[in-house]
Amino acid sequence: MTFTKPGQLVVAGVVAAAVVFLISRLMYGDLPPLPLLAGATLLLIAIVDVVLAAVLKPRVRRKPGVEPIESLTAARAVALAKASSLAGAIMAGVWIGLLGHLLPMLSTVEAARSDSTAAVVGLISAAALIGAGLWLEHCLRNPDDPEDLDEDD
Repeated sequence: MTFTKPGQLVVAGVVAAAVVFLISRLMYGDLPPLPLLAGATLLLIAIVDVVLAAVLKPRVRRKPGVEPIESLTAARAVALAKASSLAGAIMAGVWIGLLGHLLPMLSTVEAARSDSTAAVVGLISAAALIGAGLWLEHCLRNPDDPEDLDEDD
């Protein structure tokens, strides 16, 4: 398994943004209003990723007095990290695509104003999930590979 590359996240986000932009242009009037905290659930996953990173980093680094991490646990955590950053990139694209459709309508459509606020909350949450996923992945890098570690860790 390779580590997540920024290009993978950008491509996923751009594709999601384009698809949602087109769909929202075709169907926005038929959609129900967005709840303000619709995208905030991504923050919960981001918090889990950050907590896991804090707990697992010393175990991966084999700090004295800490039980080393099992290989299967590390592999599962890396899979979660990769899935989190990719899901965050896709959802960021979704919110950007929706905002691309809503921003020109802010002054004329009442629903666009409240939906835009919900989209901004979702975008911030998606960005937090991307960051948390990438941080978890970074914390799980093999300590035996010196080029993967920061010098100050």
